[in-house]
This record gives sequence, C-alpha cells and structure tokens, in this order.
Amino acid sequence: QVQLVESGGGLVQAGGSLRLSCAASGRSFIRYPMGWFRQAPGKEREFVSAISDSAGITYYVDSVKGRFTISRDNTKNMVYLQMNSLKPEDTAVYYCAAALSWGGLAEMVAPTRWRSWGQGTQVTVSS
Repeated sequence: QVQLVESGGGLVQAGGSLRLSCAASGRSFIRYPMGWFRQAPGKEREFVSAISDSAGITYYVDSVKGRFTISRDNTKNMVYLQMNSLKPEDTAVYYCAAALSWGGLAEMVAPTRWRSWGQGTQVTVSS
C-alpha cells in the first residue's frame, strides 16, 4: 500500500494561487492513478481531480475546471495540484489519494474507489 504525504496548503487571498504537492512512497507509484479530494467543514469529502497512471487522462470537477491543474512526476513519485484563481469556496482540507485502477469519471469521483489517503493539508481562501 502506498503512503502519501501532502504539503503546500496555506492561507491565500481570493484570486491567488497555491500549489499542493503529494509525495508517495513505494516502487509501484507509476501504476497508481492519483487524485485529489477536499472536505470543507460540515460537508462530505468531494472529488476534485484525478490523473491516470501514465498521466494521459485527467478529470476535474466542474467547479475547478480551467482553474486547477493536476500533474504527476513518476520519476519523483510526486503528484501536484496547481490551483489558480482561488475562491473562498475552495476552502477545505485537501487530500491526496491513490487508486488501484483507472475508470470512468463516474467511478473515480467516489471516495470508495480510492485505497490510500494522505493526512490532508488545509487550504484557506480569504475574501
């Protein structure tokens, strides 16, 4: 099972940018689809973005399309989430996750699809 550690969260003003990083352990990182979820206080964990093992396919929730970009570096066992034009509604704890296999968007948005999770990093966007 892959171990995940997120970093890069913080406090930013609306319209600003942050880049989240996720460091993964394990020699089989390249096999895992990777994703980002977020959870705001009092709300359920929400899918944000996912990237296939080869980085050839990406998914985004509609609310972040055009603002967030997911990427991965398989040589460094890293996955990133570049977040631009941040809004107060983006405020949440962001979690990195790894899945065992890739699927369609309808499958990948479900938290139960994902097998490994990081501890989360707080992102706060002030208005």
